[in-house]
Amino acid sequence: MKFSEMKYVRPDLDELKAKAAEYVKQLREADTFEKAKKAVIDKEAYMRHVMTQNTLASIRHDIDTRDAFYDAESKFWNNAMPQLQEYEVAFTAELLKHPFRKELEEEFGNVVFLNGELAMKSFSPAIIEELQKENELTDKYGNLIASADVKFEGGTYTISQMSPFKNDPDDERRLAAWKAEGKWYKDHQPELDEIYDKLVHLRDAMGKKLGYKDYVELGYYRMGRNCYNKDDVEKFREAVQKYVVPVAAEVFKRQAKRLGKEYPMSYADNALEFRSGNPKPVGTPDDILAHGKKFYDELSPETSEFFRTMLDCELMSVLSTEGKRGGGYCTGLYEYGVPFIFANFNGTQHDVEVVTHEAGHAFAAYMNRDRIPLDTIWPSMEGCEVHSMSMEFFAEKWADDFFGKDAKKFRYSHLAGALTFIPYGTMVDHFQHIVYEHPDYSPKKRHEVWKELLGIYQPWMKLDGKIPFYAEGEGWQRQLHIYTSPFYYIDYCLAQTVALEFWALIQENPENAWNHYMRYTLQGGSKVFTELLKGADLKSPFEEETLRGVCEKAAKFLKEYDLTGIE
Repeated sequence: MKFSEMKYVRPDLDELKAKAAEYVKQLREADTFEKAKKAVIDKEAYMRHVMTQNTLASIRHDIDTRDAFYDAESKFWNNAMPQLQEYEVAFTAELLKHPFRKELEEEFGNVVFLNGELAMKSFSPAIIEELQKENELTDKYGNLIASADVKFEGGTYTISQMSPFKNDPDDERRLAAWKAEGKWYKDHQPELDEIYDKLVHLRDAMGKKLGYKDYVELGYYRMGRNCYNKDDVEKFREAVQKYVVPVAAEVFKRQAKRLGKEYPMSYADNALEFRSGNPKPVGTPDDILAHGKKFYDELSPETSEFFRTMLDCELMSVLSTEGKRGGGYCTGLYEYGVPFIFANFNGTQHDVEVVTHEAGHAFAAYMNRDRIPLDTIWPSMEGCEVHSMSMEFFAEKWADDFFGKDAKKFRYSHLAGALTFIPYGTMVDHFQHIVYEHPDYSPKKRHEVWKELLGIYQPWMKLDGKIPFYAEGEGWQRQLHIYTSPFYYIDYCLAQTVALEFWALIQENPENAWNHYMRYTLQGGSKVFTELLKGADLKSPFEEETLRGVCEKAAKFLKEYDLTGIE
């Protein structure tokens, strides 16, 4: 079925609550394993329907945030989901203490129970009002960014549409674009500060209501951290500072030399990798999707079937249009057994990475679409990001199709970008730990913290104040995840480390690398992250040796990369 044909009907909230309560009762009263199993399966069918209706409304609202109907539906779900979560937790409580728990674990796997225990620690009816307010505030942030009207060269652009100008080879034009975007953020900074301040205090209040010192512990439970903790993340941070930052700094020093600039460079100059321009995809958005089809057709029979389904059923919204929410994501329409990709093409190499990164998520969901419960379709967040970031590296073989004459540039840029991203992503996580450990910091103090961390994780950024917002050390406010998904961003860094393992395997033997990838992917969310890695014979990013090893291999490759003929 095509996405446009999928019917959305707002459900009756009281009926949803009554059904949810009935499933709780059904499980509680199950006096045989078969009855308990049936309760889980029946409740799954209900949840697939509820989540699909919620997701349909969410996607259509994101495609056009000005649509009054779906704006109202978004508000309905923001209010409804925290109320329904109360019944979800009640069902989980019955599951965890059920007389047939052992048999249910054997049937559905222990991850469901591990995640259930975390869910019990992260919710109480006492915080429903805070959860509703949190939804309202994150929506407010998303709508504000989506409404951006950056004035540049006589035109008006969204944030996403500004990207090509911010990468323009002309120094003056590129700098002007960064200043124009920075001015928009600066002009709206009072509102950005106010939204975030309210979110921080709201989340802090939730943590304290549930008996925690602050939001940090609750945030880890909400993110489903079921196999590592804050100490593990701190050790990873130390390894990033020790091994990745120096390698990334060398990348930018060579870039400065290519551009004829002095290191450290401005945000505008760091955005330009080559004097002749950054790698650009060839053709129209339709051409990029066609190249994506060729890539997936040739990669494997499974990926071919998957991507043809995505195209035939119109399961991708990729054009950047007025009123469309920024960013990109992959989600699931569980009742139909298909994923959906949301993105904003902007004429840069990002467009190709959408077709590879988000489709990596979607492929994993497609391959595991029949798993029960829903919890086992996807692994935890860092596990999911391995699917996407690694798929990007498998696509490099087809770079000539996607990038034409810029393919050589792209292969260098892609690997360099993977390395230089890790310090940034780790900094985002470090910033959030500090913020939530000190919830009463003023907006001014938060900006000071970010500026200090920039000196540790991104010493290649010149903070001279010449670009509004960015060069003043305030650029964290453009990062959606900081507002909407606290503590998410470290997942990208852990996954990028594993993806670099795949990159190294691809250099040695692409077929063997793909076998490892499929072994990893076909496990779905049946195991915790570290066990998924073991199941595919991959190393854990929490082992210092892993980060050191991939850095050495990637640094050597980039240093020896032949850029002859490329300015």
